[in-house]
Amino acid sequence: MSLVISSGPCLLGVRKSVAGTFSSRSKALVPLKRNALVRCEANDNGRSASPGGLREAVDRVTKKQVTAEEILRNQEENVSEQRSVFGTKPASGAPYPRPEIERRPETGDRSFGSVFAFDGAAPETINGRLAMLGFVWAFLAEKATGLMVWEQLFMPGATGLVFFVGAVQLLTYASLVPIVNGESTDARSFGPFTARAERWNGRLAMIGFAALLIDEMVRQSPVFH
Repeated sequence: MSLVISSGPCLLGVRKSVAGTFSSRSKALVPLKRNALVRCEANDNGRSASPGGLREAVDRVTKKQVTAEEILRNQEENVSEQRSVFGTKPASGAPYPRPEIERRPETGDRSFGSVFAFDGAAPETINGRLAMLGFVWAFLAEKATGLMVWEQLFMPGATGLVFFVGAVQLLTYASLVPIVNGESTDARSFGPFTARAERWNGRLAMIGFAALLIDEMVRQSPVFH
């Protein structure tokens, strides 16, 4: 007997062996609180008849397949894909700018040079995530210690630099895993957590963190203390 519990938009890949008197290959749907459903499935040998697991369950809820046809259609219809920020038209095989079909990890080259190119999938994603983490960290650390960001990093006895290096390595690795597997941030969404929201939050965080560093260098005092 196998129980797969689904609550709202979140599918929990939880399996539990249950003794019962269900007939072979029987299925029953039992309503729970908050519109939850318990799906009971069994086969002749008592093993689960439904494929999957936690990873497959998360994919079903959050992942969207991005096809080459959709990318080509967006290249033709989206005005921002017709010109780069420098006004240059993307050209196939050019170092920059490249057509969307060539720079996206779903359909393009996933080598290190391509992924970390100026228009690659990695730089803005990683920098934006580090900036969001850094801005929140700077706010909390300054409130707790009264030290500026530079003091937290380079003052003798401070541990900020150690945590910063660790965060860079961890976030870089975590961001690269889906990219090298052919998945961009546009392929995932869960409620308000979309690629568009992440990009804009990351861009604002990069601007805000840079402004924070400059302000503290000029005033020689922490902003948030």
